[in-house]
Amino acid sequence: MATKKHLELQDMSADAINQEIKQAQIDLKRMVYDHGAKGLQNPLEIRAVKKDIARLKTELRAREIKNLTPAELESRSRIRYRRSNNK
Repeated sequence: MATKKHLELQDMSADAINQEIKQAQIDLKRMVYDHGAKGLQNPLEIRAVKKDIARLKTELRAREIKNLTPAELESRSRIRYRRSNNK
């Protein structure tokens, strides 16, 4: 089931997602600094911001994969196959 946040991300442009990532990274750095200096009211907010950043980056990567040519997808599949068999 798609969450509201996921549906919002699908409607955003790549530039808007990049701007969101930059802003979230700035917020994360500020929150980590504030937490170290004086403590945060709710330190779990740091985790939430990290998850938001990961969610944004995942959406960008999914778009990149969707736009790959069949030849690029084939080479990507071979790389993934080698990685899984080397364990």
